[in-house]
Amino acid sequence: MKTHPIAKINLGLYVTEKRPDGYHNLETVFYPIPIHDELEVEEANEDSFTLVGFHLEGDPMDNLVMRVLRNLRQDFSIPPVSVRLSKGIPSGAGMGGGSSDAAYMMRMLNEMFSLGLTDDEMEQRIAPLGADCAFFIRQRPVLATGIGNVFAPIKANLSGYALVLIKPDDFVSTKEAYSLVSPKQPAEPLTTTMQRPIEEWREHMHNDFELSVFAAHPTIEAIKQQLYDIGATYALMSGSGSTVFALFKPADINKEEIEANFKEHFVYIATLGEIN
Repeated sequence: MKTHPIAKINLGLYVTEKRPDGYHNLETVFYPIPIHDELEVEEANEDSFTLVGFHLEGDPMDNLVMRVLRNLRQDFSIPPVSVRLSKGIPSGAGMGGGSSDAAYMMRMLNEMFSLGLTDDEMEQRIAPLGADCAFFIRQRPVLATGIGNVFAPIKANLSGYALVLIKPDDFVSTKEAYSLVSPKQPAEPLTTTMQRPIEEWREHMHNDFELSVFAAHPTIEAIKQQLYDIGATYALMSGSGSTVFALFKPADINKEEIEANFKEHFVYIATLGEIN
C-alpha cells in the first residue's frame, strides 16, 4: 500500500513566551502544501526500513515511521512489515516532512489492518512523537498555539497562487534558533493579519526566527530578498528554516527566471489548489 505524505509551511510564526518547562509558546498558522514523500508498506517476514532520496540522520530503524509502528503494536496486533520511504521533502527544512511521514504511517496502518482508530484517537496517539505530527492527520489549515500542538481551525485559502520553495544547503539547528530568539507578543494577532489581503502580509506578518537565523545564515536572508525582487507577493522563512517559501500571482511568476536565480539550491514550484 502506498501513500504520499505532504508538507506544511508556516504563515507567520511568533514566539510569544518562554514556559516554565523550558519550551516556548508559539502562535503560527500551519498550511498544507503539495510537495510530498512516498511511503510504501507491505506485509513481510520481518520488519525492514528502506530510505530513498534525501539522507536522514540517526538509526533508520528509529525513524519516526518505525516509532509509529512500535507505538501501535503496544495495543494492536500488527504483523511484520517492509517499509520504503522515498523522500521528496527535504529534511531539516522547516516543512514538517518527518512529522508528516509519521502521521501518514499511522493513517495507513490504521487502514491496512482495520484498527478502527478515529482521527481524534490518531491525533492523541501521535502527538507525543512531535508537536506538529497531529496536524498531518487531517491536513487542514490551523492556528497552532501552545508549543505548536494546540490547533484551532482557521480560514485560509491560497488557491491559485504559485508556491515557490527554495532550500539552501544551510543547516539551521532548531535548538540554536530557539536559544537566540527573544519571545514577545506580536503587534497584531495572526487571526487578524490572516484577514488582510495577501498583498499586506509582507508588512504585517513575520517569523520571529528570521532575525537570529538571518544573522547566522545570510544566504537565507538573501533568498527571501531575491524572491521579492523577482515579483513575489509574500515570502517568509518556514519554521526555524532553512526553507524560504514565496507566493506569486500567476501573472508574476517566471519559472525559468526562478530556476536560473536559484540553481545552486533545492527548488520546488507548484500551483496551489483548493483544500478539500
